[in-house]
Amino acid sequence: MEALRQLTRNALMHRSYEATNAPVRVYWFDDRIEIHNPGGPFGGVTPENFGQPGVTDYRNPNLAEALHALGYVQRFGAGIAIARKALGGRLCFEVQAGSVVAVVKGADA
Repeated sequence: MEALRQLTRNALMHRSYEATNAPVRVYWFDDRIEIHNPGGPFGGVTPENFGQPGVTDYRNPNLAEALHALGYVQRFGAGIAIARKALGGRLCFEVQAGSVVAVVKGADA
């Protein structure tokens, strides 16, 4: 599923590699999928404006450029929009200062 690829790659690209050694984690439940990113909002992105169109910032510009050059990401700020278009209201985020959890609810939820 393209939405899960976008969300997982986004989590890897935007996690905090300086503040923690915690990995990005993907949990698959019967009624939802959760992607836990140990990297909270960065730069101009805050818990209040997270995921809004046009609100973006690079935490790891070298990693982002490498992922783009290898064809894993399309363009700056596109991942969440692509996932939202595919999932509609089934996608939500739990955003805190030090972490972001993307929750994809099942079709029945």
